[in-house]
Amino acid sequence: MRSTATALMQFGLSALHYSGLGALVPSRARGKGVIFTLHNVRPEPPQAFEPNRILKIAPAFLETAIETVRRAGHEIVSLDEAARRLKSAAPAQPFACFTLDDGYRDNRDHAYPVFKKHGAPFAIYVPTDYPDGNGDLWWLVLENAIRKASRIRVDLGGVERAFDCATPEEKNRAFHEIYWFLRGRPENELRATVHEIAERAGYDTSTLCRDLIMGWDELRELAADPLVTIGAHTRRHFAVARLSEEDARAEIAESVARIEHELGRPCRHFSFPYGDAGSAGERDFALARSLGLETAVTTHKDVLRAKYPMTGLPRVSLNGDFQEARYVSAMMTGVPFAVFDTAKAALARLKGLRAMAQAEGTVTGAATRPGSASI
Repeated sequence: MRSTATALMQFGLSALHYSGLGALVPSRARGKGVIFTLHNVRPEPPQAFEPNRILKIAPAFLETAIETVRRAGHEIVSLDEAARRLKSAAPAQPFACFTLDDGYRDNRDHAYPVFKKHGAPFAIYVPTDYPDGNGDLWWLVLENAIRKASRIRVDLGGVERAFDCATPEEKNRAFHEIYWFLRGRPENELRATVHEIAERAGYDTSTLCRDLIMGWDELRELAADPLVTIGAHTRRHFAVARLSEEDARAEIAESVARIEHELGRPCRHFSFPYGDAGSAGERDFALARSLGLETAVTTHKDVLRAKYPMTGLPRVSLNGDFQEARYVSAMMTGVPFAVFDTAKAALARLKGLRAMAQAEGTVTGAATRPGSASI
């Protein structure tokens, strides 16, 4: 299913690029700019079973993306400068920001040299348990456990499920079914289930975070470069929308305070973990604003239009399945996201009208049945 959706999206983006229609989009429709989401930047090719590969791009593609952005007339700026421009009503050159979530060591080893070569500012959002080595990268734990297993048994919502995992195809099916079920569950249940899978598969999770994530000394060294901004990403990488208001505030505030303490400078920018509508909403945007943050970003896909609040900004993913300059060019027009949001709104209205019609039919039917009261 995911591969079909990916192929359709690739076709649509390619058609927009090669048709030249993107160049006809009025500049005002493109918004003030775009914020890109990245995670891992590593050179090795994808494996047959690597469901998290969408989070990984190659250093060569990062360089292509930077060049593509500049050819499109966008200036690459820091988050501080982006905030200034978003608040200003004065006309300005369109801009782009590059942001990386989670603080992976490959950001320093493979992404930083590319940004440095091009003099391009970028930001890294860090969940503050991670540099301590205590982070739970459960999506990678799940992948590594399934890679190791030939068969998995797991309780999903009270139902015992079994998955054959002998081939890459079977492993991919198991991962996506388990992953998407768990994404809808409370964080503690999600993580406990994944670690039970890992234990049964014989996969040791104890060093994963320290192996992959930069420590505080590494972050301090990287942050000494003026090109680098370090932002907050909660303490434990929890979906804050599923927490109480008190706990959500604490996750945000404590991560900001820890970064300020460790780096000795203000932390003005924040990224909501997962970042979809089920993980961050209006309450959470208001919390970020009340804590004095300049910006907070989601993973809602769009360019930077006036309708978005400063603490609920959209981003465009530089996805491992879309590592071509033409895809970047097409996404920067904002057209694919405007079309998607319009279609989504129209579908929601259609569902609403259908529900109203069904409700009216029920009431009418009840009122006209023999023996029913009439008005």
